[in-house]
Formats: sequence, C-alpha cells, structure tokens
Amino acid sequence: MIKAIKRIGLIINYKTFIVLFLSLVSTYFCNHYHITANFPLTLIATAIIFPIVFSIGGAYKRREAALDQYGNIKAHGRALFFAVKHWLPEASNEKQEEVKKHLGYLLGSCKTMFTEPLDNLPKNEISIYESFDELSMFIKSLRSLGLPSGEASRANSFLSKMMVSFEKIKHIYQYRTPRTLRTYSQIFIIILPIIYGPYFAEAAKEYSVYLIYAMPILFSVILVSLDNIQMHLENPFDQVGEDDVEFNVEKFIASLK
Repeated sequence: MIKAIKRIGLIINYKTFIVLFLSLVSTYFCNHYHITANFPLTLIATAIIFPIVFSIGGAYKRREAALDQYGNIKAHGRALFFAVKHWLPEASNEKQEEVKKHLGYLLGSCKTMFTEPLDNLPKNEISIYESFDELSMFIKSLRSLGLPSGEASRANSFLSKMMVSFEKIKHIYQYRTPRTLRTYSQIFIIILPIIYGPYFAEAAKEYSVYLIYAMPILFSVILVSLDNIQMHLENPFDQVGEDDVEFNVEKFIASLK
C-alpha cells in the first residue's frame, strides 16, 4: 500500500494541481460567459501526446541501454575474478581479495559519479580512470605469479570491455533526450488545458451539471502524469524514480566467491 501511494506521488505532484487549477478556472470562465467552441481533439494528440510518448520511448531505451552496459561491467568484472581464482598455477587468496577490492572501488566510484549532479563529472571520473589503471597494473602483476601471456591478454580484454561499457554509460549520463522537445511539451501541457476551456464548456452541455469539470480534470491529470513519467525516466541514475538503475555494489562484491 505504501509503495502504491509512493508511485502515485511520483506521477501526481504540485504541477498536476497547478495545471488542474488553471484548466478548471478556464472552463468555469467559459461556461459562465457562454464562450464555447468545438475544437478538434487531434490537436491534443499532435501537440502533446505524440511528443511525450516519443520522449518516454527514448528515455526508456536509454535506461535499458544503461542497464545492459552496467551488466557488462559486472559480468566482465566477475570473469576477471574467476581468472585470478582459476588461471594462476597456485591459488592465491590474497590476489582474490585484491581484485575484489579493485572491483569494489571501481563500481563504488561509478555509483558516486552517476548518482551525483552532472557538474561533478570531471572530478568524479578521475577516480574511475584511476581504478582502471590500478586494475591494469594488477593484471600485469599476475604475470609474476605464473599467469601465461595468453591468459593475461584475455584478462586485459575483460578490462577493455569494462572500459567500453563505462564510456557508453557515461554518454547516456551526459546526454538526455532532446531538451527542446521537452521544453515544447511542458509549455503546451500548461497552455492547451487553458485554451481548451471553450471546448470543455461546449462538451459539458451533454453532461450533468456535476460533470462539467470532469473532462478538464481528466485531461490535466493525464497530460501532467505522462510528463512526470518521462521526467523520471529521463535520468535513470538519480535514484528518485521507481525505474532507476540500482548500483548494488556491496551485494555484487559479496557474491564473488
């Protein structure tokens, strides 16, 4: 029940009530002064619904791509751990703990970078590149323990793929869906429910007196809710929405055995 209320709170917020109030005032004014018009509803679909649905689709694809690349980092990190565990001539618990420490620091740095504001990126990415450098030196040190050159090359390949995945996630973090399209949608979400006051007043003639304001209420809630859904999907790392990417670093490191 609590989770359901929290989810509703994510899509119905103060903006919903602002647009709702404006649309109700417009409808009341038009109904009181008999200002009516039969506007086409296709304008709502063309001006707002289509751009918002397009943005939601784009934001969802970005989230899925981020999850895919984050999974790649963890998968190749686990492969690197298994390489240390199984490829050395003699098992070394010390090296296993060392690679877990490096992986924990790397993923922890990724979590810090992606969950903090974009302005902190130049500072935060330094620690991530340092982690990759330390992992590279760690793989090099395995040669002295008897790791064959071919296996060392494969371990470096794991590291390289982790770096590629990180760069892809960083670009998802840096670049959003078109900001101008989002600004356009936000403007019309506020304007159209007001402009459609004459339409709501005209349509209300067919309803009971108690249902005059049902349509502006539904229009406002639906439009703003769609915009809020898109907003929460826009940044899949901010840990605010229900569908954000979760960085379960401690759980992952604990699973390396």
